[in-house]
Amino acid sequence: MTVTETSPTSKHARYVLTPWSAQGGLDLPSIERAKGVYLYDDAGKRYLDLASGLVAANLGHGNPAVLRAIAEQAARAAYVAPSLFVGARADLAEQLSELSPWPEGCRTFFTTGGGEANEDATKMARAITGRTKILTAYRSFHGSAPGAGTLTGESRRWPNEPATLPGVVRFFAPYPYRSPFNTTDPAIECERALEHLELVLTYENPQSVAALLIEPIVGTNGVVVYPDGYLQGLRKIASRHGIVLIFDEVMTGFGRTGYSFASCRFGVVPDAMTFAKGVTGAYVPLGGVMLRESLAKHFDTRPLGCGHTYSGHPVAMAAASAAIRVYQDERLFERARTIEGWLQEGLSELAERIPEIGDVRGVGAFFSLEFVKDRSTREPIVAWQGPQPGPLPALLGALRRHGVCTFGRFNVMMVAPPLIVTREELDEGFAALERAMKETFHDA
Repeated sequence: MTVTETSPTSKHARYVLTPWSAQGGLDLPSIERAKGVYLYDDAGKRYLDLASGLVAANLGHGNPAVLRAIAEQAARAAYVAPSLFVGARADLAEQLSELSPWPEGCRTFFTTGGGEANEDATKMARAITGRTKILTAYRSFHGSAPGAGTLTGESRRWPNEPATLPGVVRFFAPYPYRSPFNTTDPAIECERALEHLELVLTYENPQSVAALLIEPIVGTNGVVVYPDGYLQGLRKIASRHGIVLIFDEVMTGFGRTGYSFASCRFGVVPDAMTFAKGVTGAYVPLGGVMLRESLAKHFDTRPLGCGHTYSGHPVAMAAASAAIRVYQDERLFERARTIEGWLQEGLSELAERIPEIGDVRGVGAFFSLEFVKDRSTREPIVAWQGPQPGPLPALLGALRRHGVCTFGRFNVMMVAPPLIVTREELDEGFAALERAMKETFHDA
């Protein structure tokens, strides 16, 4: 890409540190505006946003109701300290309680993002139980800052080691396509995974475990959907041992799975949920911890040991309240179930023509493709968390040339469009995916 000294691209390369990347040689468009399901760069080129940014822009871009709510709240009161009451905070917390899976309702503590929320949720669990250990799964992602990064179960935690958050214990969760339990039978996978967790608890002393934190669907590590019965089994194990079960719904919340939350999709009730991303449709940063009322009342007589300058920022509250109204008025939670059929059909047809697609998986508007060298052996196209990134960067670059933006890691790529996407727009994306994959895998 040719740039001038004053172009947005050259200035970005000169002054900005880009996440998860070696900074030299980055060749990326500079996005200057967005509308609906499309992004536009400084040269006017259009890109289909096939991953909702980072699985966050669930409403698409430029929703007038959310933009209006942001402007009105900013004009009324752009900031109020979190120690004071604000009507916008109360309104959003009430909306979240009504969306939650708990008949008793919940109370919400607000943060600025998902990583903070996961740290605060585990802190609350420790305070409520008086225990110290936290269980998390390998192949999970719960944030990248030192605390949340330690909760993470894959390679993005490595820069935080030695661990800065003590007491984190990891376990293997099911992964039907690449079973860590040596089976291709989902029912056996589930059974062995739960037995494995019980064994880990035996060695760690379940009476020392405060919380089990898990993504109800694995997110950026491949959209792994657990076999039937696994989340239900976690619920039973956590209840039996007095462990607080926390669902990290940062990606799965707010319609991504076809329901308000994945816990509602799967009919499993955790004790707490963390959220971010889709709560505002990514219009402004916001995260939080939803804590069921029976646990939240613990803090009626004990101080809550959590606080942030921007906790419950009024502009974020207004954006989220407006976003939730849009989700409900336009029935976008339910619409993800229609999108699920489109994605399953379109991606499965694509897999018939691209032999490097080993697996198509997902629910709602939350899918991924896993790439292999050989379908019969399921050998990955590049080692997971290996020293080399493999062909995925080239594939993502080819997609951008064909007007599509998404992201992935190693041998998996996300397909998670905004909930407003049409079938015609998805067909445009499927065609670009096919062209880019043929160029990357077959024409090289």
